[in-house]
Amino acid sequence: MPTRHLRRRYLASRRPRPAHRTSRRRPYPRSRRHRRRDRQVLVLGAGVLGLAVVWAALAWLVTHVWAVVMLGAVAVVAATWFVTRTRRQRAWTRVQQQALRYELPQLDALGHRDFEYAVRDLMLRDGCTDARQVGGAGDNGADVLATDPHGRTWVIQCKHRRAGDRGSAVGTPDLQRVNGTARQLYGADVVLVITNGRFSNRCAPLAQQLRMHLADRRVLAAWAAGSRPLWELLPRVPAARAGT
Repeated sequence: MPTRHLRRRYLASRRPRPAHRTSRRRPYPRSRRHRRRDRQVLVLGAGVLGLAVVWAALAWLVTHVWAVVMLGAVAVVAATWFVTRTRRQRAWTRVQQQALRYELPQLDALGHRDFEYAVRDLMLRDGCTDARQVGGAGDNGADVLATDPHGRTWVIQCKHRRAGDRGSAVGTPDLQRVNGTARQLYGADVVLVITNGRFSNRCAPLAQQLRMHLADRRVLAAWAAGSRPLWELLPRVPAARAGT
């Protein structure tokens, strides 16, 4: 009997005990202090890594001085070549512009828009580095704008005639149109109407009253085929601006 009792106790002790269930608790959200500490750790780690990279780069440069010298020499040669090339291109452009000449038959054969570009190129030749063609829809009477080396602003209206002086004359409405906008919109010092043709008899008196300038076929021929700037060929051009 005692033996049976002891056996039962022995078997009971050998049985596997049921595992206790552990309750899963939701982790508490990290506090603001912990998040701030994490950010500080990340920033500190990034800073240490950056310092390590800089230190490694400096150590490499110190042990490879020859590479630094070579890179500097290459940079100097490249910069010198670029500056020299730019200067040569600018000089060649100036030579081409200064050599620009037009004969009247060439100008007569142009279309109206090409005539505007020819006038622009002649202004560039004479040193108006900002000369530009603006003629087209909504040009307010201006076809070419330019600033001469003396600081004067030019507003030019171009009137091209395919038949030259045998074509229709430029009339006073053309003068009135550009005069109404040249000074108000563009701040013009010189308002000019230029043509490869001729002006009507009423244009000269009106231009004098409006303080405008006219360049007819004769003036255009002297300007385009010669080497004198336009302001030396026109009478009573305003004086140069102060400081130019």
